[in-house]
Amino acid sequence: MIFADLVARAAALMDRDRALLGICGAPAAGKSTLAEELVAALGPASIHIGMDGFHLAQVELTRLGRTERKGAPDTFDAAGYVNLLRRLRSRPPGETVYAPSFRRDLEEPIAGAAPVPPEIRLVVTEGNYLLLPDPPWSSVRDLLDEVWFLAAPEDDRHQWLIDRHRAFGRTLEQARERTFGSDERNAVLINATSAAADLVVPVTPR
Repeated sequence: MIFADLVARAAALMDRDRALLGICGAPAAGKSTLAEELVAALGPASIHIGMDGFHLAQVELTRLGRTERKGAPDTFDAAGYVNLLRRLRSRPPGETVYAPSFRRDLEEPIAGAAPVPPEIRLVVTEGNYLLLPDPPWSSVRDLLDEVWFLAAPEDDRHQWLIDRHRAFGRTLEQARERTFGSDERNAVLINATSAAADLVVPVTPR
């Protein structure tokens, strides 16, 4: 499916008062890139809100002993993400809903960094676990009008992930360890949910 077809499919959702489109996929499959490109093509009535803003803060991961598993389902405030989606879907009259964002350079979420004004017609949200069947993640699917799953060639996705880790300061050895360690365990879990998507989008090498 070419990008113009994806834009047309997303634009069709904007006939409603407000729609929520989810983009799911394994780490480095291109979720954020596609979300940003869609929003750029659809214009100011759309906005990109990522699931990554609900990463638990580093201090909390340390307290819980989950630092080495950052990115696993239990290292997010999943209930908080579900509640945000409910607020966005309800479209409170005249109310701007504030969502958190995630700063990769800091490896920390930033509260209230992404305002969603009432005139927004399409929220494009992306993340790893939109289709996970375990609660509280299991509530996400019903709050989204459509979910698209990005299916990238695994060898390419691994290399993109290594490159991303290195871009944010990890050595090649550290990047490979993370890519084929905790990230890969998460990817296996995520890829197993693809059958629940409305659309599977093949990702071509960049």
